[in-house]
Amino acid sequence: MKRSLIALSLAALLPLSAQADDKLSYTYVEADYINVDGDADGFGVRGSFEFGQSGFYGFGGYNTVEIDNTSIDVDSYDLGIGYAHGISDNADLIAELAYLNSDVDGLGDADGYRASVGLRGSFSENFEGLVKANYVDGDEFDGDFSGTIGAQYKFNQTWGLVGEVEFADGGESYLFGVRASF
Repeated sequence: MKRSLIALSLAALLPLSAQADDKLSYTYVEADYINVDGDADGFGVRGSFEFGQSGFYGFGGYNTVEIDNTSIDVDSYDLGIGYAHGISDNADLIAELAYLNSDVDGLGDADGYRASVGLRGSFSENFEGLVKANYVDGDEFDGDFSGTIGAQYKFNQTWGLVGEVEFADGGESYLFGVRASF
């Protein structure tokens, strides 16, 4: 079911991407509100930096969420590298590899990695979308696939609102934030 949803979303991005006329920016900073399965929420920051016109970009993020009805905080960060290959003027095929770390109060930390592949495209001057398939594995947890669907509404070249949903067997996480692109 989830694989069908991801495939359908990827296919939906292809024809619509030809309508847009703006280059996608891989250099940005972002502040986010995060909700995990309705059982934890918190805040985070993310950023990305494109290395010239090479198609490569580095990215990272940090977030902290508190599990509802407890005083347990989960602090997580990721650091990675990605590559964007243009498949049209307004759509990119992306591939990413990231190191992940989560620290849970009183329970220790877990390290892992995430590999992702997907599409990112502009539908118009002010709206872009993202669809990714992810695989996450680590030292304290078994490997799992997930899917990410996201969008950005751009007020202008710099400022925009972003939203993402990540679907996995273990549940969903929701992100809503403000992005400054450069």
